[in-house]
Amino acid sequence: MSVAATIERKLNEAFSPSDLVVIDESHLHAGHAGARPEGESHFRVEITADKFKGMSRVASQRAIYEVLAEELSSDIHALALTVRS
Repeated sequence: MSVAATIERKLNEAFSPSDLVVIDESHLHAGHAGARPEGESHFRVEITADKFKGMSRVASQRAIYEVLAEELSSDIHALALTVRS
């Protein structure tokens, strides 16, 4: 399973979002530190979910980081988040 597919699956399971977009931006970072030759290291995630209502921006980002902890410690070098409720 690709890293992008894993991100999508885990976020869908954890937050049941009404909108979820996972964008692989690795090609924009080719040759930079942390860029993997096979790609799939830099991602942008846009997510909208009721579970984020009442949460601060930092709290919602932390919740996402917890769900993706395994990937962040190995495959993902950079993760840009846009979180809405």
